[in-house]
Amino acid sequence: MSSFSNPHYMYLFEMTNGKKKLAYGQSPEDALAILRLRLTDEEMAVILQDKFTKIKQRDLQSYVSELG
Repeated sequence: MSSFSNPHYMYLFEMTNGKKKLAYGQSPEDALAILRLRLTDEEMAVILQDKFTKIKQRDLQSYVSELG
């Protein structure tokens, strides 16, 4: 199956330290599931899972200073 048939999006999740975590997936829930594979429980604990912004890849450069 082609990856083009299932679109993916970029999400910026707010964190308790004021920074944002970049994630990628078909939905915010999918993006969080992918993050859980990469991050420790402690790292996941600081992510505010219900506060996110969907962004376009071409706009990513303008958010670099907010990433943590």
